[in-house]
Amino acid sequence: MWWISASLLGFVVQVALAAHPQCVLVARPTHGRFNPSASSVSPQGTKAHSSTSTAPTSTPTPFTPFPYYTKPVRGVGLGGWFMLEDENTALAALQRHWNTWITEDDFVQMAAAGLTHSSIGYWHVPTNASVVPYVPGGWPYIKRALGWARQHNIHVILDVHGAPGSQNGFDNSGQHTNTPQCDLEVIKVIATEVGSQVDAIELLNEIAGFLGPQWNAAARTFYQSGYDVVRQAAGDNVVVVIGDTFDALSSWQGLLDYPQATRAMMDVHRYQLFSDGELTRTLDQHVQFSCQTILPELRGYASTTFGRSTTDCAMWLNGRGTGSRWEGTFGGGPAIGSCTGYTGNYSTFSQDLKTTMRKYWEAQVEVAEAVQGWLFWTWKTESADEWSYSKGLEGGWIPRDPTQRLYPGLCN
Repeated sequence: MWWISASLLGFVVQVALAAHPQCVLVARPTHGRFNPSASSVSPQGTKAHSSTSTAPTSTPTPFTPFPYYTKPVRGVGLGGWFMLEDENTALAALQRHWNTWITEDDFVQMAAAGLTHSSIGYWHVPTNASVVPYVPGGWPYIKRALGWARQHNIHVILDVHGAPGSQNGFDNSGQHTNTPQCDLEVIKVIATEVGSQVDAIELLNEIAGFLGPQWNAAARTFYQSGYDVVRQAAGDNVVVVIGDTFDALSSWQGLLDYPQATRAMMDVHRYQLFSDGELTRTLDQHVQFSCQTILPELRGYASTTFGRSTTDCAMWLNGRGTGSRWEGTFGGGPAIGSCTGYTGNYSTFSQDLKTTMRKYWEAQVEVAEAVQGWLFWTWKTESADEWSYSKGLEGGWIPRDPTQRLYPGLCN
């Protein structure tokens, strides 16, 4: 199998989840496309003739597949654009958000990163199924974004970030429920409608394999079926990305192996901030863990993705309306320190903190590029600049040339 491993520290919000026996595999026959008149709009805010309409008016740039085997992945996520964790947002407000949160200018700025990763919820994909309680209508904007990406030579991994019923109960899946359905029809529509415009399709983000072996067993079945669906709908050129369900990489040997499968990759998330023990590490200990624990695990597989923070201070990082372990207001442990100066507008960040973030960024990039590359979570945030790649560029703790190093050889 060909792997993409992602040591993503990203904006993932964890909440309580009751165990469920498995992720139920769903394959619905297609009798058209889900297209409620109140929800089907063009990016300009007018009625669309169908839910799959809209494309950039300019001539698309000829599509050249990304050379994953020979060139490192360097990219960012577009979290917060199509994957909103408040399910009660009105359509008009969502349309304003879809039109303004990420624009073509963002793609111009991201072009140097080489790869974008757009996270979407299943309710945006036009199938026949009801998506209550969500507001659909994002699909035309997603298609417009794919046109922008191609126009500016940015490669795209399109990731299904939320499944019906939630695949993990985290806020980032869109629901706190525990009745997951791994939906093959959503995968089929994505592969059919936009398979020729993306480099890779990630079948489903962060399935909760830590809840028991039955979850991993169900995930293996879904991954094999999802791979088959993509191949049947989009051919052999689209890379199929699966996740590790937070399980050991070695446990996935034998799934989608060559020659039975080709162009398959794995997305691996390795966090260093969702426990008191991780949060109390010094910078040197974070770097050491990246180099001496994460890197050996990833070697022999293929690529990596990450974000950047050593605290859990960002607003609602641990769940909507919750506090932080750092200040002792979440998780029941003692306070480690104050969040003042560690989150929010980077004008409050000390030079020491910016130096720490730069060194940690370089350590993670070194680990990632020792395999096959990285994706940073995320490009833009509302109120936590420490998680924002664009603010990192602006504030100077992320280099504008991703190959530049102030601290070369951190893992040597």
